Amino acid sequence: MIIKLLWLTAAATLLAGGFCVFFDQAVLTRKGTVYRVKTDKKRAALTFDDGPSPVWTLKILDELKNAGVKATFFMIGHHVQKYPEVARRVAREGHSIGNHGYAHSVILYYTPAEIEEEIKYTEHVIREVTGQTTRMFRPPKAWLRRSTKEQVKALGYDIVLWSLNSKDWVSFNHRQMVSYLARRTRNGDILLFHDSGHAFGADGGDRTQTVKAISLLVKTLKEKGFEFVRVEELMHG
Repeated sequence: MIIKLLWLTAAATLLAGGFCVFFDQAVLTRKGTVYRVKTDKKRAALTFDDGPSPVWTLKILDELKNAGVKATFFMIGHHVQKYPEVARRVAREGHSIGNHGYAHSVILYYTPAEIEEEIKYTEHVIREVTGQTTRMFRPPKAWLRRSTKEQVKALGYDIVLWSLNSKDWVSFNHRQMVSYLARRTRNGDILLFHDSGHAFGADGGDRTQTVKAISLLVKTLKEKGFEFVRVEELMHG
């Protein structure tokens, strides 16, 4: 019986992992969110989730500076408190900061009071550390109900998802990621990367391929006439 349960657990884990690798769950929750912006301009937005990280965010910032582009970082409140200097550097270098919740908890079954506390406290942490007041919220794992969307909007937030997922947490080779994204990027796309975490958590991880992908992707898409902007510029530019 124990062996059977272990086998079923392992099978379920593999199935869930395979689902996430080959299908983007955000497709199921896009309605009523900002995931692509309708525009005639050849613009796209790079976004990074789960940071800040004392290792990977710094490397990503270096790459963005060398490439001459700005991005949007959806930060976890706990990480902002833990690595305030990194968060401040993101703001100081002109990038945007979005709210990604305090502890990267899936809020699908949160009560309205818990949702408000999660978002408002993270907003407070980001403002106190970086000086930025964000009005962009990205739910962890993209999971949220229609009622939750309505509540988040009532709090004054835009819910920002993405149209293209790099799947960088799978540790694909950076050239594969860039090839995939460059073939599919269209006007107004929002691209998802991560500056922290791995398949089973928001801490640590190895973002080597993400770091390597940035300069190549920027170069490739600039050659196609694209400009990279922050999410709010994409929405309101």
